[in-house]
Amino acid sequence: MVVVMEERATESQIEQVVARLVEMGMDVHRSTGVTRTVLGAVGQGQPDAGLIEMLDGVHEVLRISEPYKLASRTFKPDDTTVTIGEVRIGGDEVIVMAGPCSAENESQVRSAAAAVRRAGAKIFRGGAFKPRSSPYSFQGLGEEGLRLLRDASNAENMKLVSEVMDISQIEVIDKYCDIFQVGARNMQNFTLLRELGHVRKPVLLKRGISATIEEWLLSAEYVLSGGNTEVILCERGIRTFETATRNTLDLSAIPFVKKLSHLPIVVDPSHATGRRDKVAPMARAAVAAGADGLLIEVHCDPDHALSDGAQSMFPSQFDRLMAELRIIAPAIGRSICLEPVARRGWGS
Repeated sequence: MVVVMEERATESQIEQVVARLVEMGMDVHRSTGVTRTVLGAVGQGQPDAGLIEMLDGVHEVLRISEPYKLASRTFKPDDTTVTIGEVRIGGDEVIVMAGPCSAENESQVRSAAAAVRRAGAKIFRGGAFKPRSSPYSFQGLGEEGLRLLRDASNAENMKLVSEVMDISQIEVIDKYCDIFQVGARNMQNFTLLRELGHVRKPVLLKRGISATIEEWLLSAEYVLSGGNTEVILCERGIRTFETATRNTLDLSAIPFVKKLSHLPIVVDPSHATGRRDKVAPMARAAVAAGADGLLIEVHCDPDHALSDGAQSMFPSQFDRLMAELRIIAPAIGRSICLEPVARRGWGS
């Protein structure tokens, strides 16, 4: 249920409605728009819409037909913008997150951070805990990797996103990162999602390899229902019958999600294609389709990377892609970091 308050509803009237909904057994989530306050009531209770409509300050009561309540446009018609310092994901600027698949050593991490920052990336990406299909593959450096990633991010004045795989990792990752990334394998790890609902940092939620858009948004609902309103969706390709690429990138998900939900959506063309020569065209298409950002793997020596080298771009390829995106973004009313950082005197 969504309760839309009148434009001039007082704080006292809003609190009265919240108290009545709680009395009816509902959890209440408040969203303040440009002109009105909207209250989303979710839970096992069955509130009487007629009784709520009679309360002072209530404009109308709407039933939410979608199974995901807080992620829906009905609850929040305006786009959500996730703000981390000066970085705004979901605004007019397309935000690029880039870096290596995983932290390997200090030199590798520092060189990658410097390269992507010079090209215009605003957020550094890198893994310290790696979910690998084989138990014999490189599993990441753990907290030491997080320290390397944080130091490199600070040196280049960048925000940091890294993957969390388990509840036990939340505390240590929280010490180093600005954004928690939930990988495709954990999209339906509801215990982890519930815990991330209690943190007060953004959560980047990747789509599962076989998940429908509805299932994806329901996973976001777990985080939102815990009180964490800063959820970023990430399309990274789904598993189909096609074998030419690592996954099949579902770019149609971008406009569909934009219609159904207020949450920002970014695209990971690296995991979607699994080939560095296919990352750029899919990144260009994602921006044209309306993505709020990109998540791209970049490595200064991808042929010797310890993980996902085949899909990691060389810095020169990433430079060229950023130049191309600066042409595409304005054509659809968006912007991107206007020119390489080195020319603007940013960073260290």
